[in-house]
Amino acid sequence: KHGLMLDLLYTQGSGETQQAVIAGSVDIGIAPGTMGAMSAFAKGAPVRIIGAETTGASDLYWYVRADSSIKSIKDFNGKTIAYSTNGSSTHMVVSAFIKQFDLKAKAVATGGPVPTLTQVMSGQIDVGWAAPPDGLDQLDRGDIRYIANGDDAGIFKSQTVRVNVTNTETLANRRDAIERFVRAYRETARWLYSGDEPLRFYADWLGITLAKAKRTRDEFYPWQAVDPDRLVGLDAIVVDAVNLKYLTTPLSRSQLDELVVRFPVQ
Repeated sequence: KHGLMLDLLYTQGSGETQQAVIAGSVDIGIAPGTMGAMSAFAKGAPVRIIGAETTGASDLYWYVRADSSIKSIKDFNGKTIAYSTNGSSTHMVVSAFIKQFDLKAKAVATGGPVPTLTQVMSGQIDVGWAAPPDGLDQLDRGDIRYIANGDDAGIFKSQTVRVNVTNTETLANRRDAIERFVRAYRETARWLYSGDEPLRFYADWLGITLAKAKRTRDEFYPWQAVDPDRLVGLDAIVVDAVNLKYLTTPLSRSQLDELVVRFPVQ
């Protein structure tokens, strides 16, 4: 419909995704952390934001093995806490946990949800991270216990925590294709929330049941969280990025206008 042929590649986390975009290995990166994108931009990296991926962080959750003594975030003191990759939204949340709750904890990059679960179950990591549908079966069976989600780091509730990005060279040379991708992404996102029928495609793609697909969407990904045109809280994110050491100085309004490329909403 939009004249696009997509070659889908996967990484172990959004920090890795962003590096692939910066290097020019891929044209578009889905879901790098907003602060990570700001940090890279401030250091001169050729990265531009082309849309929101997630606002708020309630979809990300942290858990422990069923036999762990940890009951709350305050029990993270002296423990190892997982995040995916440097500059990712999980890295942002863990950094915020440590600062907000004044924790003496060690943040550890563990990759995606699957290798993270392995490290938690083997005792290498005390606190793991995941995002639905990952981990739901283990939670339901009682193999792991839910402790917190990303919105427990209070600063992220009204901020866009993950974005979609492209490279400046790609944007300059293929702007029309990037804009068509943004339109197609927006259209597909809206379609996924148009009823239950689209969930069959989602369930088949992930190899999960329709019930789990519906639970994932309805309980963890409300539309207002995934609306690609809802890029909010940038001024507050800049301040928090300085406090969390992602930026040494705040980005100016002109820098933000350069970083964020806004395409017409149709």
